[in-house]
Formats: sequence, structure tokens, C-alpha cells
Amino acid sequence: MGQVTATAEKTVGASPQRVLDAIGDYEGVRARTLTGHFSEYEVRKGGKGDGTVVHWKLAATSRRVRDCLMSVSVPDENTLIERDANSSLVTTWTVSPAGEGTCVRITTTWSGAGGVKGFFERTFAPRGLERIYDEQLAKLDSELAR
Repeated sequence: MGQVTATAEKTVGASPQRVLDAIGDYEGVRARTLTGHFSEYEVRKGGKGDGTVVHWKLAATSRRVRDCLMSVSVPDENTLIERDANSSLVTTWTVSPAGEGTCVRITTTWSGAGGVKGFFERTFAPRGLERIYDEQLAKLDSELAR
């Protein structure tokens, strides 16, 4: 087994605080910026930032659907972390100033399979997840432009 990592980033036209607030708004902005890859989205506790618990299913492909129960923490003013109770998956959202906007970086890691299956997972899963995140970041940018 090896660790698998997927990363995507985009510079958006809003302040770091506004972006972090939007990312942590699971009842509003996050629900509106999900792509068609997400289903069964439900806020189970909280709804804004630290302490939120949210559920969704993520269909990376038609055959690969991950059931996620994410607990949210906000360790500092630049970072939001989602930890899946059902797996080793951890997604870290990081915001940092970038000119007149904010660079938003999403990094997801998980313990991958071993052997041949693990090789294909490490090779193809990050690319698929990065495409999903690129679409989600574009939707976030549009949302923040309103």
C-alpha cells in the first residue's frame, strides 16, 4: 500500500478570508459548488466551519463511488481539513494571498491499494480527482464573483 495524492489549485478573485468562509459554508456555498460527481449530500452537524460533519457520495467514475462522512476542522486562518470517518481520506483546503486574489489549493491523500490495483489507483485516480476539483474550483470562483 502506498499513499495516493491528488492536488488542484486555482487563483480566485476574492480575499483569503472570504474564500475560507465560502469553503467552510457547507449549507450554502459548498452545496452550490459541488459537481455532478457528488450525490446524497447532507450536512449532519453544524454547517459552517470547524465541527461540521457532512456526508456525500463521490463518484470518481461510474464504478468507483466513495461514501464519505467528513469531519471538518479549521486549524488556522488559512486551512480547512476534511477527514473521512469511513476511510483514510483527508482533504486539505489551503488559501493564500495571490496578487489581488487568493490561491486555493485542494490536496487529498489516502492509503491506496497494493499490487497491480494500487499501481493503477496511483496512476489514474489522482488525475480523475484533479479534474473534479478543477471543476469545483471554477464553480467556487463563479460563486465568489457574484
